[in-house]
Amino acid sequence: MINTVVFDLGGVLLRTEDRGPRTRLAQSLGMTYEELESYVYGSREAMKGMISAEDHKKTVMKSLGLPEDAIKEFGDEFWGGDRMDRKLVEFIRGLRGDYTTALLSNAWDDLRPLLVKFWKIADIFDHIFISAEMGLAKPDPKIYQVVSAELNQEPSELVFVDDFIENVLAARAEGWNAVHFRSREGALAELAEYLDTAG
Repeated sequence: MINTVVFDLGGVLLRTEDRGPRTRLAQSLGMTYEELESYVYGSREAMKGMISAEDHKKTVMKSLGLPEDAIKEFGDEFWGGDRMDRKLVEFIRGLRGDYTTALLSNAWDDLRPLLVKFWKIADIFDHIFISAEMGLAKPDPKIYQVVSAELNQEPSELVFVDDFIENVLAARAEGWNAVHFRSREGALAELAEYLDTAG
């Protein structure tokens, strides 16, 4: 029986719907879209909270030969095509009361205030798990074990939605039910099968 639904953030709730801004930024720096993403997202240290988001951003700027005072301008362009899926947000909001809802995100230590103040979606989750706060990151098996314990749920009582197949497979290896997110419609259809099973 499913009691808890756990969602990833980036690539699921928050997606890059317009690649234009990031592509233009990459071109202006003489690199590919993928190379620029690896500079920004490639730090496991930041993801595990070993360095702060602010220090990571400063390192990225230095690596790219950009001044520190351009961090905001850089970020506005890099994330300019990202959109929060408000339909999915409302779906999760509708689950509350019937199911426990949780977020499990590989993210830097500045995510929580963004959830509360910028996107204003912290209230849709009963629990929020952020890799930088935990010192663990998906797909490390231990992160799934810790979350299960914190939620006081058996792995079989959880269903997880993530866009990276390695995170999905790692969750399944720990006994979780898991949905590989490729589109909102597809994920919700697959998720409904788990929730229907829950009765």
